[in-house]
Amino acid sequence: MLNSVAVAVIDHTTPFEFGVVCEVFGIDRRSDGGPTFDFRVCAERPGEPIRTSMPVGLVPESGLDSLVDADLVVASAATVREEYPPAVLEALREAHARGATLLSLCSGAFILGAAGLLDGRKCTTHWRYVDELARRFPKAVVDPDVLFVDEGDLVTSAGTGAGIDACLHLVRRERGAAAAVAVARRMVVPPQREGGQRQYIEQPIPAGECDSLQPVLDWMLENLAEPHTVSSLAKRAQMSERTFARRFVAETGTTPNRWLTVQRVAQARRLLEETDLPVEDIATAVGFGSAALLRHHFNRIVGVSPKAYRRTFAHAAI
Repeated sequence: MLNSVAVAVIDHTTPFEFGVVCEVFGIDRRSDGGPTFDFRVCAERPGEPIRTSMPVGLVPESGLDSLVDADLVVASAATVREEYPPAVLEALREAHARGATLLSLCSGAFILGAAGLLDGRKCTTHWRYVDELARRFPKAVVDPDVLFVDEGDLVTSAGTGAGIDACLHLVRRERGAAAAVAVARRMVVPPQREGGQRQYIEQPIPAGECDSLQPVLDWMLENLAEPHTVSSLAKRAQMSERTFARRFVAETGTTPNRWLTVQRVAQARRLLEETDLPVEDIATAVGFGSAALLRHHFNRIVGVSPKAYRRTFAHAAI
């Protein structure tokens, strides 16, 4: 189980990605039904200011020795450069060698690559940097399309907001669906998104349309058992079906039906972890209607059957 998190920062760390790590892992969420972690910010010279990519600095309290016993070690994003601090690279290698899970956000993948930790591994980074990552680390298997890659002991995320997805994924993987949902609800972000970062290259959000569909998404999550169609959802959003479908893809990266399926599976995971409800009842509760349909979508998205998932994760959350 993930209990301790250490984030390694270097000069010209990017504040947003660093803030994401702090927001997900650095705040005690127990009052909201979420998790708490032993959280540390580490640098080569603790107590000395670290410059960031913005006109603001930060002062890490812990040295690189604090990476030694952390369950999760994070290479936060920083401006891409030719060389990285040797002491930081060595600390990351040591953490990996003793069994820590490593996580990079955005350009933090270059730090892991410089440490030799991407060789032969599937990984990703911001779409602007994928070609450079592949050129600089030819032994890495770079996937340019995904929001994040989970290789077990190595998790890499794409740009900016994808860091939130990767962090919440790790909370879900290590502490259960309920913990991830609690953190996501407090952050006011979706607990799980579908789609990859290619959507942000090919389908930018149309200019002039700034009203969010979040109220409709929230209502769908609260009423998963109800039947939903594009027509009924467009009516609730007070849009034409064509406009609603276009806006939905722009905001979520996928279609209403696929988004709803992913959320129903996510809720099924939570019920499998936390309750003893029969699979048939869970299928009805999340809107699939039959155990056969739940098994079909669950296997496709999660990779195992509902019963196999329950055997592994039941009552393990929080």
